[in-house]
Amino acid sequence: MAAAAAVHLLFANNAAATTTAGALPSTLSVGGMFMQADWIVKLVMIGLALASVITWTVFVAKQLQLKRERAGAVEILSVLASARTLGDLPADVSIGELVREAKAELALSVDALDDREGVKERIVSRLDRYEARLARRMTQGITVLGTIGATAPFVGLFGTVWGIMNSFIGIAEMQTTNLAVVAPGIAEALLATGLGLVAAIPAVVIYNHFARQIAAHRALVSDSAAAVLRLVSRDLSRGTLPAPAPAKVA
Repeated sequence: MAAAAAVHLLFANNAAATTTAGALPSTLSVGGMFMQADWIVKLVMIGLALASVITWTVFVAKQLQLKRERAGAVEILSVLASARTLGDLPADVSIGELVREAKAELALSVDALDDREGVKERIVSRLDRYEARLARRMTQGITVLGTIGATAPFVGLFGTVWGIMNSFIGIAEMQTTNLAVVAPGIAEALLATGLGLVAAIPAVVIYNHFARQIAAHRALVSDSAAAVLRLVSRDLSRGTLPAPAPAKVA
C-alpha cells in the first residue's frame, strides 16, 4: 500500500509539473508577468514606465528648444561680428538680450561714460548675469534625466529583490523547487530590473547629449557677449556711442 501511494504521489506531482510547464508560454509574457506580479513590484514597474515616458517627453521638448535657440544665437553672432559699432546694428532686427543688456547699462551710465573701465566692468557684470540666467533656463528639465539615469536601475533592483523574496516564500510554502513553479516568480522579478535599465540607459545617453549641446550653445553666447563688449569698447574709445534710450526701471 505504501509503495502504491508513493507511485500515485509521484505521478500526481509529474502531472502538476506538466500542467504548470504547459502554462508557461502564456504566463511569461510581459503583460502576464505584470498582472501576476506582487503589488509593490507592479508599482515599481509603473513608476519606471512613467520615468521612461518623462525621458522621451523631455528629449522632444528640449531638442526643439535647443534647435530654435541655437539658430537664433548663430544669427545674432553673425550680425554682431559684422558690425563695427553699436550704431551699425540693425534696429529692425532682434539682436538679442546681450545687446539690450549693454544698452541698458549705457543708459544708466550716461553721465559716467568718461570712466571707460567702470562702464566696461558694469557691462561685463550684466553680460555674466545674463549668461548665468540663460544656463539655468537651458538646464531646466535636464536634471530630471540625470535623476532618472542614476536611480532607475536601483528602483528596478528593488523590485527584483522584492519579487525574488516573494518567490522564495512561495517555494517554502509549496515545498518544491520544481523549475516550472519557481521560474514565473523569478521572471516577474527580473522584469523590474529590465524596465529599470530601459528607463535608465536612454536617460543617461540623452542627458549627455544635451549637456554637449548646452555647452556648445553657451560657447556661442559667450562669443556674442565678447562681440558686444568689443563694440562698446570701440565706441568708448572713439567717443561715438549712440544716444541711449532712457532706461526703464522694472
